[in-house]
Amino acid sequence: MGAAMGFDCISYGVEAGVAVITLNRPEVMNALSSQLRAEMLAAVLRAGDDARVLVITGAGRAFCSGQDLGDAARVGSIDLERILNEEYVPLLKAITDCPIPTISAVNGAAAGAGANLALAADVVMACESASFIQAFTRIGLVPDAGGSYWLPRQIGLARAMGAVLFADKVSASQAAEWGMIYECVPDQDFAAHWRARAAALANGPTLAYRGVKTALRASFGNVLDAQLALEARLQGVCGASEDFREGVAAFLEKRAAKFRGA
Repeated sequence: MGAAMGFDCISYGVEAGVAVITLNRPEVMNALSSQLRAEMLAAVLRAGDDARVLVITGAGRAFCSGQDLGDAARVGSIDLERILNEEYVPLLKAITDCPIPTISAVNGAAAGAGANLALAADVVMACESASFIQAFTRIGLVPDAGGSYWLPRQIGLARAMGAVLFADKVSASQAAEWGMIYECVPDQDFAAHWRARAAALANGPTLAYRGVKTALRASFGNVLDAQLALEARLQGVCGASEDFREGVAAFLEKRAAKFRGA
């Protein structure tokens, strides 16, 4: 894969406009150490300049098992409030604010903060054998890494409350049925599927995608008038773009559009 960067806890590379971050601690199911979070933050920020779409996935049999509690013990600190504010918040914001579309390709178990890290992406897809578990109450904690924000909005309060209180394992197919994720894909097809999905976005209208992200994320906090005004502003920007002119020309000429991106 081209444009590779050297990391210890993740791998990162860019090819054909697609940046891929792979959590690469398979021996601990890609648990989130302080070093992994720092490397991932650097890679997410880099991807916004390097590529036209970002994919986050895991190495081995898991996507991410959540916070590395052994890592916290080794550094002599379990100040979770500090860790969240100083290490998780910048990473989650980098993912949600990334100027290009982001995909979580959940290749296996996603637990605790690992599950919620996956949910921060614009699109979440998972293989059939993957699962999601809000494991926090099993060790006396509340959901973090954005889980208390994403879950009620994606699956409703009743399901979110049950999933968190009971810490039940939610299968990928159940997550798709609930609306927690976008797609559940057979294991044997998963790698090819997410790569094809990423390639489609990399060849699409990047400026319009950026507007989509802005509009949909803002809608939860806007009243109707404010959202309509935002739509109009964003559409004005897109309507003045080369991508829009190319899209209209391709439609009239009955051919595939060749978008250049922002």
